[in-house]
Amino acid sequence: MPPPIANDPWLAGRHFGIVIDAGSSGSRLQIYSWKDPSIVSSDWSSPFLHALPKVEKGTKDGKDWSTKVEPGISTFANNPEEIGAYLRPLLGHARDKIPPSLHKDTPLFLLATAGMRLLSPEKQAEILKETCSFLVHHSYFKINEPSESGPCGSSVLIITGEEEGLFGWIAVNYLMDGFANKQGHTTYGFLDMGGASTQIAFEPGKDHELDANKLIDVRLRLLDGEEIHHKVFVTTWLGYGTNQARERYVGMAIEAFEDTRSAEADVVPDPCLPKNLELIETPAFVDYASDHIRETHHMKGTGSFEQCMKKTSTLLNKSAPCPDVPCLMNGVHVPPIDFSVSHFIGVSEYWFSSEHVFGLGGPYNFVQYERAASNFCSRNWSDIMREHEESVKLHPLDGDGEVQGKNGEVVAVGKWGPQLEISRLQMQCFKAAWIANVLHEGIGLPRIVDPEGNSTSETDKVAAKVEQKGLGRPTFQSMDSVGDIAISWTLGKMVLEASKEVPPLHGTNSPINDPQIPEDFPIKPIRPWSSLDGLEDRLTPHLPPSLHRNSLGFSPVLLIFFTTLFIIALLIACPLRRQSRSFCLRALRKVVKRDTFSLEEGKFLNGSGVISRPPSPTSGSTKWTRSLRRLIAPKSKRSRTRPLVLTGLNSNVRDGAVTPTRGSPIRPYTFPAGMVLANSGGSGNSSPLPPSPSNVNVDDANGGSSSFSPSRNASQMNLSSMVVRSVSRINSVHQISDGYLHD
Repeated sequence: MPPPIANDPWLAGRHFGIVIDAGSSGSRLQIYSWKDPSIVSSDWSSPFLHALPKVEKGTKDGKDWSTKVEPGISTFANNPEEIGAYLRPLLGHARDKIPPSLHKDTPLFLLATAGMRLLSPEKQAEILKETCSFLVHHSYFKINEPSESGPCGSSVLIITGEEEGLFGWIAVNYLMDGFANKQGHTTYGFLDMGGASTQIAFEPGKDHELDANKLIDVRLRLLDGEEIHHKVFVTTWLGYGTNQARERYVGMAIEAFEDTRSAEADVVPDPCLPKNLELIETPAFVDYASDHIRETHHMKGTGSFEQCMKKTSTLLNKSAPCPDVPCLMNGVHVPPIDFSVSHFIGVSEYWFSSEHVFGLGGPYNFVQYERAASNFCSRNWSDIMREHEESVKLHPLDGDGEVQGKNGEVVAVGKWGPQLEISRLQMQCFKAAWIANVLHEGIGLPRIVDPEGNSTSETDKVAAKVEQKGLGRPTFQSMDSVGDIAISWTLGKMVLEASKEVPPLHGTNSPINDPQIPEDFPIKPIRPWSSLDGLEDRLTPHLPPSLHRNSLGFSPVLLIFFTTLFIIALLIACPLRRQSRSFCLRALRKVVKRDTFSLEEGKFLNGSGVISRPPSPTSGSTKWTRSLRRLIAPKSKRSRTRPLVLTGLNSNVRDGAVTPTRGSPIRPYTFPAGMVLANSGGSGNSSPLPPSPSNVNVDDANGGSSSFSPSRNASQMNLSSMVVRSVSRINSVHQISDGYLHD
């Protein structure tokens, strides 16, 4: 069906929203719609102003508002480039149902759940990146900008079980008028159970708001601008869904069987299967077991609901340590629940296990439920299969448990149609027992017993019976939908989005945002966009409380990360220290040229041959280059000296390394003006002098040469043919020690 035309009255002032529930088995797109809250709130004659915006199905006739593709998006972990082809049918469906002119104002959310949580952060990030890229480049729907939450902000995310439970709590109370705040009534509690986990969300009583740091603040805005606030507790038990509970039970049953088995026994008796049903099971969660226990085993049903209840109750792990009392299952803290005030609604498996086989969906009566479960478990499997085959031949009524005959009359109640899979019948006994144990032994729901002998056995009369006894609403009821709207966490998400659009009553009111998970919440969202945050989420549970972020005031993972980087840098730099020093010295030589200097009365000879004063030791480039060279050079080599080069003014310049020997320990040598040291050969090329002082030749101003041998008595030096001038200490005193001139 094409989208409505622009002049359709139904479309006037209508807003749309899209949610893709990316689950483990498939991805379902759902389109919702609501009237523009600013238009509705301007009509003060409307009787619905003190209420939340009315969120409906996103198509005019209520059909084709939802579509699904399989398998789950997590299956593309190794080939994320194929996600575009996977999502194309969903995106095409949304484009066809929503008018193109409204695409840019329609928010689109893809929120992944259990299947994606099982992947590594790297795989999660790859899938989210490809998903975001496809949605942005192939549609004009409203998608958030990149942020710390993800590549598409909060539009493409992996949500936690807590967030699922919180959105489900909003959906239940929205559909059941739980936010109406009737006298003496609180909001409804929410229970959800899938294959892997189970969630609980409820609003504790005023007496238990001391747990405020563990409660989530939920803000919603009514059409009249008034805001409502609720403090909600929500938590998840991973591994407590029906499928994973069954896997844990199989492992426990096989281990117990192997410990007590006799030689001839090779079949494991299972009271949680209908009589004579045989299944081949492989135990899971038995890491410590022997190889024989890990092998596949044959399990044969004995059909005892009572025994199944006893055996599955140990899986609740009620004896686990409880660091923060009170605790329910597996040592998880939950504030006390007053069931006389708090009433719960269960969805998903709570509904399926009650309705699809027993036909008992709705208000819960334990006695009636136990009776139906006991009868089913004790039946022979061959009889169950025969009845299922007969039901398939008939035409079922919309999955409500009633079977219609040829003439349209109801001929049976509690029969099954073709939509009921055989796997449901196989696991029904176990799932019924697990549901009852979670409700009563786990959460603490009381078993209400009818003092009149339980004469009421029909589900549709339970609610009326409870009202007659003054007990108010049923303490617990399983539900799948209210009216024609299915109870889903996606609905709760859309209610929140519609509430954000309501104009505030006062301009100073802060905008409505998604409820925030506290920093110290037991299970945090997986954040693939920030790998350090994801690493911290994984490491924090293994650290003592004193090293957590809340105790230290900073992230210990960041500290460890940067410290590790620093150590790695040192380990890499140390072996390359010598090469780095040489490279730096060569670079310095290219920038600053060495000055050539001459020892002539403490004066330097510049490049043009003009005598000038030596540069100050503290002057410009000489100072900083000398300091830098000393810093780079090893300590053992900082006192290295260079050979002395003496250049005469009245003779040809002779460059050479001179190594005179120490003459007198008392006084240093002083050289006459214009005198240079040369080798005894008198050749043009100078060379270092031998150690003997007798080899020193003195060239005078007249070109003559004389030799001298210094001794302790300066008067013994035969220097009569030349005028001896001492180098003035005022200008510069150059002392020769061990034949080298020190810098």
